[in-house]
Amino acid sequence: MVFDLRAMLLRKGEFESARLDDFEFRQRVRNVRLFAARRGVDAAPLLAKIALGDDEKLLAGLLEGLSEGEADVLTRDWFAARADAYRELVEELGDPTPIRMA
Repeated sequence: MVFDLRAMLLRKGEFESARLDDFEFRQRVRNVRLFAARRGVDAAPLLAKIALGDDEKLLAGLLEGLSEGEADVLTRDWFAARADAYRELVEELGDPTPIRMA
């Protein structure tokens, strides 16, 4: 029997990609939920927009028509919620850094 290093590396790459994609999606959802709670709004309409684009597009849509001061507060709330979401997920799931092969 021969050890197939290539096959093992492909499996590892698929596993790591899936794990990181899962972490990223969970972070996006939790970010929106924490942001909505921070702003006192319903999260459902914002969660529906996650599938339509990335976070930058979602944030840009939220910033449309706001004054500079309001936009600064909203942006600060967005990134604070994002940091909280990351911290909570690391506590729950562990560090998302890819697992290195020894």
